Amino acid sequence: MSKFKESFIELNGRERAKAILDSGTGVELLDPFEGMKSPHLEPQGIVPQNDDGVIVIKGEIDGKRVVVISIEGAFQGGGIGEVSGAKIAGALELALKDNREGKKIVPVVVFDTGGVRLQEANYGLLSIAEIQGAIVALNEYVPTIGIIPGKVGGFGGMSITAALFSHVMMTPSGRYGLNGPEVIEQEAGVRELDSSDKKMIWEMIGGTQRVKTGLVDTLVEDDIDEILSSVKKAMKEHPVKNRTEEINFYLTLINKAFAQDTFTPKDYEKLYHHLKEQEVEELPKERVKGSNQKEDQSRGRKWFEALTSVQSPSGWASTVLSHSDENENYIAVVPDSCSRFKRARHGEVGLYEGWKIAQTVQEFIKRDQNNEKKRAIIAVIDVPSQAYGYKEEVLGINVALAASLNMLAKARLYGHPVIGFIAGNAISGAFLALGLQANVLLSLDDDKINVQAMSKKSAARITKRTIKELEEATKKVPAMAYDIHSYKTLGALSQLITNINGDHPSAEDIRIVKDALMTSIQDVQNRNDRSLSIRLETKEALLGGRKASIEVRERMKKQWN
Repeated sequence: MSKFKESFIELNGRERAKAILDSGTGVELLDPFEGMKSPHLEPQGIVPQNDDGVIVIKGEIDGKRVVVISIEGAFQGGGIGEVSGAKIAGALELALKDNREGKKIVPVVVFDTGGVRLQEANYGLLSIAEIQGAIVALNEYVPTIGIIPGKVGGFGGMSITAALFSHVMMTPSGRYGLNGPEVIEQEAGVRELDSSDKKMIWEMIGGTQRVKTGLVDTLVEDDIDEILSSVKKAMKEHPVKNRTEEINFYLTLINKAFAQDTFTPKDYEKLYHHLKEQEVEELPKERVKGSNQKEDQSRGRKWFEALTSVQSPSGWASTVLSHSDENENYIAVVPDSCSRFKRARHGEVGLYEGWKIAQTVQEFIKRDQNNEKKRAIIAVIDVPSQAYGYKEEVLGINVALAASLNMLAKARLYGHPVIGFIAGNAISGAFLALGLQANVLLSLDDDKINVQAMSKKSAARITKRTIKELEEATKKVPAMAYDIHSYKTLGALSQLITNINGDHPSAEDIRIVKDALMTSIQDVQNRNDRSLSIRLETKEALLGGRKASIEVRERMKKQWN
């Protein structure tokens, strides 16, 4: 007689965490009785929850130490805000500390999330970047295991996070992708993707398809015992080569996929397996000139040229510019109105850009691997968003963006000072990919700069507000605002560079910005801290900009042991 299956999907977040732990071993950290709820929801008329939708339990699986982090999809769609994000990041940072001290502990994360909680937008982005930085560091020590069971699925910035894990498993009911179907339809139009076609959506981003095309490692049935068995197996697999480092394979795959006019999930499956059966040769790294079209003269391009003194710069792609000199490496993503990747013609970070950033930063790392002093990497940031498109989702744009930030995080961990210079917009997944793994962030003090998790139109639709209501909410919660001054109050910026002409910089403007960048590089070298912790130590962070983030970490640290 066959064993009766017990559903994992139908459990709530806390029950899921307990279901995979050895009986009697689990101890919840910052449980609901601690009252660590979000301070940003009630001012918007939203009822908070005392665990903020994230459950953290230390315990054992098969007698081995683990920390299980489970996201409750029933609360705010599993969206990540300041408190929930700090609980995840804080637990992972403590696990990293244990592993560095030789006390092995494996993180297991149950994803049921739409990504950033838009009611706390920039807090969500900052927290997700800190989670991602911790996972990249943990991958050096232990397996990192992600489970995407179903209901909400794994979307947004947390889908990028999941792509960093050494082992990801899904049920057939799970969905996994960067941009939700409704957001793609909003941003790119119904001709690009019809979000009402549920069958097609499942064929694109459902668990079965994701496993068949290598974006997920294991397909599991909705059964507690089967999921637990897969987790135990994954705990024994380390080290493994992360898919985010298969740069040549994915660049080859993307080139071939975009050469086809029509491209279905089945076509991708065939192409993926065809390439997997071959030895993919390293692609020639020929540098190409960026566009000189007038409409492509973005702030990012202008400041890249100004800082490097290189006119008509080149890169590994027309949209990814790079330059190296004796002391610094520079990188930027810029528009190319003639790019064959039509969803990434205006400075967006798309499939190709994500993998090309990864390839470029990998080259920076290789050049200095035998040098005690590592050259700084300066990312010139002017990115309107990630690319929204059908092919982008089919081919796993979340993995491409994960590849980009993985290399930047590794560069930081290897000792390269990584500096993010915000010259233009810094939006959503593109900002995660290019800027938020930097040791230090600087920005021009400029009203034209927007920093946010999503365009206003899409954010209004998803939060079921009018744009006017959305703008009204930003007065109560600065993390929801788009302007750089509100962003500065969160503590993430080390410096706002004032009195600079962002569109047409003079020689004096360029000198001032260069001096600020060099000072930041020196500060990072003197500080000798390769983490992202400086964001919690700035004056603005300590005065309240990251009050909850700091408190969560302090209280979790006391309970950890």
